[in-house]
Amino acid sequence: MWWGGRGQSFNIAPQKAEPDMGRSGPKSVQRTGMLESRSCQLGHQLATGCLPGEQILAWAPGVRKGLEPELPGTLICTNLRVTFQPCGWQRSQETPLSSEYDFVLVNIGRLEAVSGLSRVQLLRPGSPLKFIPEEILIHGRDFRLLRVAFEAGGLEPQAFQVTMAIVRARAQSSQAQQYAGISLSKAGQSSGSRKPPIPLLETSEDWETERKKQGAKGWRVSTVNERFDVATSLPRYFWVPKRTLDSEVRRTFGHFHQGRGPRLSWHHPGGSDLLRCGGFYTASDPNKEDIRAVESMLQAGHSDVVLVDAVDELPSLTDVQLAHLKLRALCLPDSSAAEEKWLSALEGTRWLDYVRSCLRKASDISVLVTSRVRSVILQERSDRDFNGLLSSLVQLLSAPGARTLLGFQSLVQREWVAAGHPFLTRLGVTGASEEAPVFLLFLDCVWQLLQQFPAEFEFSEFFLLALHDSARVPDTLTFLRNTPWERRKQSGQFNSYTQICTPGYSQPLAGNSVNPQLSVWDWDLRYSSEQILQFHNPGYDPEYCPDSWLPRQQPSFLVPGPPSSVWLFSRGALTPMNQLCPWRDSPSLLGVSSRWLPRPAISSESLADQEWGLPSHWGACPLPRGLLLPGYLGPQIRLWRRCYLRGRPEIQKGLSAPTISGLQDELSHLQELLRKWTPRVSPEDHSKKRDSHTILSQSR
Repeated sequence: MWWGGRGQSFNIAPQKAEPDMGRSGPKSVQRTGMLESRSCQLGHQLATGCLPGEQILAWAPGVRKGLEPELPGTLICTNLRVTFQPCGWQRSQETPLSSEYDFVLVNIGRLEAVSGLSRVQLLRPGSPLKFIPEEILIHGRDFRLLRVAFEAGGLEPQAFQVTMAIVRARAQSSQAQQYAGISLSKAGQSSGSRKPPIPLLETSEDWETERKKQGAKGWRVSTVNERFDVATSLPRYFWVPKRTLDSEVRRTFGHFHQGRGPRLSWHHPGGSDLLRCGGFYTASDPNKEDIRAVESMLQAGHSDVVLVDAVDELPSLTDVQLAHLKLRALCLPDSSAAEEKWLSALEGTRWLDYVRSCLRKASDISVLVTSRVRSVILQERSDRDFNGLLSSLVQLLSAPGARTLLGFQSLVQREWVAAGHPFLTRLGVTGASEEAPVFLLFLDCVWQLLQQFPAEFEFSEFFLLALHDSARVPDTLTFLRNTPWERRKQSGQFNSYTQICTPGYSQPLAGNSVNPQLSVWDWDLRYSSEQILQFHNPGYDPEYCPDSWLPRQQPSFLVPGPPSSVWLFSRGALTPMNQLCPWRDSPSLLGVSSRWLPRPAISSESLADQEWGLPSHWGACPLPRGLLLPGYLGPQIRLWRRCYLRGRPEIQKGLSAPTISGLQDELSHLQELLRKWTPRVSPEDHSKKRDSHTILSQSR
């Protein structure tokens, strides 16, 4: 994490020192006895309790370096994580799950041992340590860096032990060794169920409530996948057209890749519908009734239909992974890129280009949804990566309610978690070759929107950073599985939670075990009240009503589209199509190679710049209130320095290098933010004090 926190306490048994690297004799025996004595003393100082299933493997005194001031403390390796505990610093029993000093084993991207000024060894699984380390550097996959120097004076065996323990534990860490349960530590926690902060969309009642909230009157909650017999990657419930029978839904979904048929993603208050689905399974042979059912579900009661190729002009999964690896290597403190060529190297990673492409495409789709009453269908072969990214960004651009703290959390839960995004595979937790941090790319896009429209979002950069880091923390089911079916199947082991031992007790307090369904949205178990306060954007106007942008006297303010029109949106332009389904006379989207589809020339203008990309005789549409159209050219797309450069403390000071030009850039950025906030927020609003309990209650 990025904040300071309170220390962690562990049960530590006296350790046996390993052989003294070739030394023997009375002095070695005497020093070993001293180490065991000191181990017992330190163990008593640290011991009060561990997370369930957590075991101490090794520890060594050291000093955290790289940050000012340097902190003396203890480096501890367990079977779940590596943590640094400063001297006299204990983790709060209210926030037991993580701190900025914790590195989950699966989050360690690179491990280095250092001796002297020139001896550096990159430690890989199975590789022997060639020397006693004086320092150890732990590089996190989330761009954090933990640098610990070990104390001299007879402690070399402990430095060797803890380093090798980290190497072995990291090699042995797997999905089966992640947290078997999460502990609730708040004293006085009453028994009973813990209400999730947001609806987890695991019941039909949750989906019905969300449907009514969106005002999707032409849709209903389908229970056809309640037993996951249609698709294990889909949620148990989803929205389908009201007049479509479940028997038709079952047959229709069988004609789509992995059974991921067309479903409602979001209903625009003006009447348009945003759908998402997988690619057509062209090897199937549907009858006429099935074809009519497919077309009916795609049209969703609209005569104007736009089919969007979700992966067109966007990077492949391999491209995203390669760009993220290059970005992480560039942001390391010992990056080989020269300072004067650093910006060129940043452009060479292509990460910012991919952020730019996602924002541009989402902006164009937002125009399609808000300019006419129509059905807009996002189609991706797997329907589990870029469909979720684009759908989420479109809702953030078009719906002010999605920009609130509660709305954004619900959006992620619905479009990513419940929709079956393969978090484990994409974040590399399972070691699969299909690693590609699409969700982290989405968070970067959201950060770009937050920078361009700071007064429109209730949450802050710190909230996005917390979510970014939580994606790799295996302490909840939210990001622990690839599909809703896997998440539900494994939820039994998370049903009981043992309370953390409070100081002075060797056993958990009786009568305080609860049976909650812990999710990543339980921020108060991971962050302190002071940290949660920073989740709230001070520039957001709390009096602004997200629904006030809609004219209530006019249920549909969008202009109807032409009758019976079918369009393919590709490369920033609309192309007429003869039909929706690929089983007709000519091929259709994703049914065959994209070379069969008409491809207009790529335009440098966005769809909005081309008068919404529609024929001129349809007439121009004014930009709806509440719609955000981001910039994505040149310096409008920035590097998320607070996230990606966390391993370089000198850059984090004021988020600018300590130079005159750096201070000028920082001043210009602050003046720009102040200018954007001024029309919406008065000085009195800035002076209002908020407490974390109010923020949490608003998000529940």
